[in-house]
Amino acid sequence: MEAILGFIKLRIKRGINLAKRDAFSSDPYVVVKMDEQKLKTAFVRKNINPVWNEELTLYVKDVATPIYLQVFDKDTFTADDEMGDAMIDLRPYIECRLMGLENLPDGCVVKRIQPDRINCLADESTCFWRDGNIIQHMILRLENVECGEIECEIEWRDIPGCNGLAGLTL
Repeated sequence: MEAILGFIKLRIKRGINLAKRDAFSSDPYVVVKMDEQKLKTAFVRKNINPVWNEELTLYVKDVATPIYLQVFDKDTFTADDEMGDAMIDLRPYIECRLMGLENLPDGCVVKRIQPDRINCLADESTCFWRDGNIIQHMILRLENVECGEIECEIEWRDIPGCNGLAGLTL
C-alpha cells in the first residue's frame, strides 16, 4: 500500500454560468473524485450561479494523480443530469510547495499558471501565500458541456509524523 503524503483541502467556492438542465435553471452539485475517494457538495436549488463555499479534504498518495470534478443537476424522479466536468493537476501547485518558502507577506504571489490545452483553467491561476501556507486559486472551465465554470482553491496540509513532500521530485 502506498503511503499517504498529505492532504489537499479543496475549497469549492462557486459555479459561474452553469448550464440549464431544468426548465429555467438547475439544481447543481459537484462530485469530486481522486483515486478511490469520492466526495460531493450539497446541491443548490434553482441556481446557475451557485455559491457552495464548501471545503472537502482528500488524502494524496501520488501528486501525479489529478482531482476530477463533475457537476450534476439534482433531479427528484429521474437520473441526475450531467453539467460538465473538469480536472485539477496538482503538480504546478506542488512545485510551489517544494520551493521551501517561509514567512512571506499574505497575498504574495508565488507562481502564475496559464491556461493551456491540457489543463482546465479558464483564466490565469495564481499560487499565493496566505496564513503561512501556499494556496492555489483557480477558475476551471467545464468540459463536455455548452457553458460553465467552477471557482475553487487548493491548499496542502501535512500529516504530523509523516515525511510528506520531503525528498519528492517532480
